Amino acid sequence: MTTNEIARIQDYLRRTFANDRIAIDPPIKRGAPVEVRVGDEFIGVLHRDEEEGEVSYALHITILEEDLPPASPVRAGTKRK
Repeated sequence: MTTNEIARIQDYLRRTFANDRIAIDPPIKRGAPVEVRVGDEFIGVLHRDEEEGEVSYALHITILEEDLPPASPVRAGTKRK
């Protein structure tokens, strides 16, 4: 991914999620993953795909179970209002 692509995607994500703390780190080595952070917290990896001349980007967000809050008291099948 080029520096220009990374800057454009970062701007898009910041506007879309109304969060200026989103940062995309260019990889240190060519071919290495492009990491996405919110502040100091790593949230996922960005991938570029080009097929038949069309370019798309996929953000794979990783959520570790240990980072989740305690389970909600809402029971399965119960509608929340």
